[in-house]
Amino acid sequence: MSTRSRLASTTEREQQILDMLAGVESLSVGELSRKVGVSEATMRRDLSSMAGRGLLHRYHGGASLTSPTVSEQLFSDKENLLGEEKRRIAQAALALIQDNDKIYLDGGSTTLYLAKLLERRRNLTVVTNSLMAAALLMESGHRLVLVGGEFRALSRTLVGPLTAPTLRHLSFDKAFMGTMGFTLSDGLSTSDAAEAFTKRLVMRRAGQVILLLDHSKLGTNSFISAGSVQDVDTLVTDAISEIFRSKLEKSGTKVIIA
Repeated sequence: MSTRSRLASTTEREQQILDMLAGVESLSVGELSRKVGVSEATMRRDLSSMAGRGLLHRYHGGASLTSPTVSEQLFSDKENLLGEEKRRIAQAALALIQDNDKIYLDGGSTTLYLAKLLERRRNLTVVTNSLMAAALLMESGHRLVLVGGEFRALSRTLVGPLTAPTLRHLSFDKAFMGTMGFTLSDGLSTSDAAEAFTKRLVMRRAGQVILLLDHSKLGTNSFISAGSVQDVDTLVTDAISEIFRSKLEKSGTKVIIA
């Protein structure tokens, strides 16, 4: 089998695994290997690789799309934290958007502040997985595309493998992303594997990836990696240490202080 054939086969298996895990609490290695038609050793390698990329949660003997319980605030609580800082970040992000742009808005309270400002631009195409952003924009006059997927109540977003059929066929000029944590070593991180899956897919479809986050998330890490520092073209934040900024800029990420 050629290298290209092996890669295609692995990609197809991974999609099968994600499809089978969607909507169930978990599946064992044995169940997954029987359903996919590979050995348990191959399945363990696949699951370890996918867990390392944040596509699922790997535990001893099996896997799931749902990560273990971690501390994450309700959306309404996050929206009220550091409101002035998030407004400044959103204003700085708006300056990066031109009339007629095709943009993606990720879920999160900071990107929601940006959604509130989009009336100042004309003829945008806005793709989002955020039900909160969609509710704000449904009468905006912009073209609005809502990504399908599994509803995640905590973040009020649509996430997971069911977002893939739409996102695979779309391209964005700019994707405005949120995150629960951001470090130099691990990049973006979140608490949910399905959410990480959708973030990674979005960033692959964007001409520019613009990360919006307040200073409280810099240097912190959540549970599952959702993308590397190299995936981020521009970081917009309200404050950052000179050391952190210097290392980001050396890696090729532009930093904007709101």
